[in-house]
Amino acid sequence: MSGVGTHRESDAYLQKRQLKKGSAGWILLAGLGVSYVVSGDYSGWNFGLAEGGFGGLAIAAVVIAAMYLALVLGMAELSSALPAAGGGYTFARRALGPWGGFATGTAILIEYAIAPAAIATFIGAYVESLGLFGITDGWWVYLAAYAIFIGIHLSGVGEALKVMFVITGIALVGLIVFAVAAVGQFDTANLTDIAVTDAAGASPLLPFGLLGVWAAIPFAIWFFLAIEGVPLAAEEADQPERNVPRGIIAAMAVLLVTCVAVLVLTTGAGGAAAMSESGNPLVEALGDSVWAKVVNYIGLAGLIASFFSIIYAYSRQLFALSRAGYLPTVLSVTNSRKAPTLALIVPGAIGFALSLTGQGALLLNMAVFGAALSYVLMMVSHIVLRRREPDMARPYRTPGGVATTGFALVVAVLAVIATFLVDHVAALCCLGVFAAFMAYFGLYSRHHLVANSPDEEFAALAAAEDELR
Repeated sequence: MSGVGTHRESDAYLQKRQLKKGSAGWILLAGLGVSYVVSGDYSGWNFGLAEGGFGGLAIAAVVIAAMYLALVLGMAELSSALPAAGGGYTFARRALGPWGGFATGTAILIEYAIAPAAIATFIGAYVESLGLFGITDGWWVYLAAYAIFIGIHLSGVGEALKVMFVITGIALVGLIVFAVAAVGQFDTANLTDIAVTDAAGASPLLPFGLLGVWAAIPFAIWFFLAIEGVPLAAEEADQPERNVPRGIIAAMAVLLVTCVAVLVLTTGAGGAAAMSESGNPLVEALGDSVWAKVVNYIGLAGLIASFFSIIYAYSRQLFALSRAGYLPTVLSVTNSRKAPTLALIVPGAIGFALSLTGQGALLLNMAVFGAALSYVLMMVSHIVLRRREPDMARPYRTPGGVATTGFALVVAVLAVIATFLVDHVAALCCLGVFAAFMAYFGLYSRHHLVANSPDEEFAALAAAEDELR
């Protein structure tokens, strides 16, 4: 605890900051994992076609899918050993100390606060394309989305997760409908209809050359972005040490299938060039068919599912950081339904303001920067804990151990660099926000940490064990 100051809060302090226990089994947790990500199948990933073409995005997707699989297996172990609402922040706090823990929590918070804003712009595009309610100006849609779904979350986690599960199920049905319809329109020539440039290594499959593969990485991440949020539900899960690993691995299995189906069939049916700039690629890939209209309506459910679930994620990450004193403690107070009120509302207000920019692609890249940075820190945490605490209780152990998470670490570092390659403005903006959070911690909150919060107690236990060795 060198360099930080802690104090113990009263029982009343923690009583006002409690989540509802035992609200989710592994099936609901798997649904949560899919829900976080499923909007990425409906929109966002396709902008990577403009960076790498089909071949470049496909190669990037294979690399990123392997990274996420390794990441998920590492997080399954960490979540079984340290089940708390802080998720990645809790893991890094134990492995890397207060600075590393707060850095990881901040990166995750940046990802989860910005991602809903990006998704809100995609929801607006879908609503406008459907002509619903005569809306032609997206900000009404953004406001309604934030107000309605934050309201549902305030009613309690059990109710919210069940609503989310149903919406996610509908979104998956939409992907199945799309896949069946797209098979009939598939043409391999559509995969390579982007004009070949004079970039090094360029070809019909890699129209932007080898560098295009790297540039496509942030968009490939959109196929899996936010699945790492499943451990944030640990304090509200039934038998978290068992069910969180099962839930996150099951979710990853589903997302691997949807990634392949959507990437290949959308591009093959609609053409790489057209899909590279589409706001609703699955719909446009099917043209003016009846199935396109069906997928358009259901696609809205997919976007809503991710929007809804990531609101849950940012609230739990902010809740955990606030409860431990890293951020203002008022943000972690829960209501009578055990939902963290201000942790839901404050990032929602910030996200709504960001959504008004209408810059979905820019916001997407900002979210990816925060995600990739958190992956680096979480994988370092897994490796450190394996080396430093080999005897720590781990109900689930990562196959391959540090070799698995070491691979994820290397790819995550490349992904962080790639965000600067694709959009240095977005990356620098996030870096500035990250620096401001770290300055707040360095100047103020590190002197006011709550020693009896669950995450600090995990760390104190580790320190006590070290002294006994």
